[in-house]
Amino acid sequence: MVGGPSLLVSFVTLVVALACAVLANLQMRRPYERRIHGVPWLAVQFVAIAICFVMMAHLISLIMGHDLHSSRLAY
Repeated sequence: MVGGPSLLVSFVTLVVALACAVLANLQMRRPYERRIHGVPWLAVQFVAIAICFVMMAHLISLIMGHDLHSSRLAY
């Protein structure tokens, strides 16, 4: 893995982040008395969604074959 995570590693990371986001969302929807206490579910959900966005951009760049750069960057 010279250039970073491979396609499989990136896809597994995306799936795990999505699962964490779904779990956090389900916990947020439960009544307060029935939640698992001591876990900041909103923060877990936010971080998981941020990881999902990064992994989706990374997967797109892996599938397309070139990096996603801004058009304003000078090469």
